[in-house]
Amino acid sequence: MTFIPAALGLYTVLNIITFFLFWWDKRAAKQGDRRIRERTLLLFALMGGSLGAVTAQHMLRHKTRKQPFRGLLFAIIALHIAAAVVWALFAGTV
Repeated sequence: MTFIPAALGLYTVLNIITFFLFWWDKRAAKQGDRRIRERTLLLFALMGGSLGAVTAQHMLRHKTRKQPFRGLLFAIIALHIAAAVVWALFAGTV
């Protein structure tokens, strides 16, 4: 089955890119440069980079108190967990 390794590879790349985007935005905030839109950060989290987003948020201490960003990121993570549970429950039945 080649789907699983490809999906894991894509997942890893998306999370690395998302972490990098958070790092870039944090750097831009410190230097007063042009920032990355919150919509873009959330979109990458939604596409599969939520682990990278949360990791960056905690490691870099970036966007940890900003609402509604924090709530939206939490909702994305909840959606990903729910999707993973549904997939785990029904993957073998199809």
